Amino acid sequence: MNSQALLAHLAIVLVRPKIPENIGAAARISCNMGINRLIVVRDEMPDRETMAKMATHKAAHLIDNLELYQDLGEALADFTLVVGTTARKGRQRSVETSPRELVEILLPSLTTNRVAILFGPEDTGLTNDDLKYCQLASAIPTADFSSLNLAQAVAIHCYEFYHGIVHGRKNMAVMPQLATSHELHSMYGFIEEALYSIDFLNEVSNDYWMTNIRRFFSRMKITSKDANIVRTVCKKLLLYEQTRKSKDPGAP
Repeated sequence: MNSQALLAHLAIVLVRPKIPENIGAAARISCNMGINRLIVVRDEMPDRETMAKMATHKAAHLIDNLELYQDLGEALADFTLVVGTTARKGRQRSVETSPRELVEILLPSLTTNRVAILFGPEDTGLTNDDLKYCQLASAIPTADFSSLNLAQAVAIHCYEFYHGIVHGRKNMAVMPQLATSHELHSMYGFIEEALYSIDFLNEVSNDYWMTNIRRFFSRMKITSKDANIVRTVCKKLLLYEQTRKSKDPGAP
């Protein structure tokens, strides 16, 4: 697969951006690096002329073809690998890799998988709920002061992917197609429901265990078949618990 085809498997996803000019700047940068799919997750479409002014006429097609979603899960449904960018650290956040390390990890998967790179709002970044959709997290190394604006963060990631695809994919082994974000989200929903049914989860422990379960599966390169197997096991477990409790209403 040539470089242009590989770059077509990438998308920049801006989650709740506040400033239309930043969307235009992101479009311009993406276009310069051969990435021609831009997705915005926001309640309403920002002003086109404001975005287009920053995008310039070269990237106007990205503004005209901009994909707008109100729900992040819907925006990511067809992607098989999702990367969250973050400068914040915390117990519920995955171990971050640099953009350059990220490209090395993802290059073998690009031939058969669609990759979304998520960028959060200018003031707060991605939330923990946003990062639940992500298999990987990326953080840009800086010298102490880690304040980069949205367009700068998009530029660094786009450049690293462009450089890696054009110059760094020699003897690249091809990875299998992975489960889509929609399939993984469904799988995690069944896992959560099954664990509640056996009282492994409760309102207090839910976030802790489900965050770690997501991290565990994210390291395993789950395919559609794998996700379906896990869902089937969870369905059987739920059915067993429902049958057991119907036979003995007093059972715990």
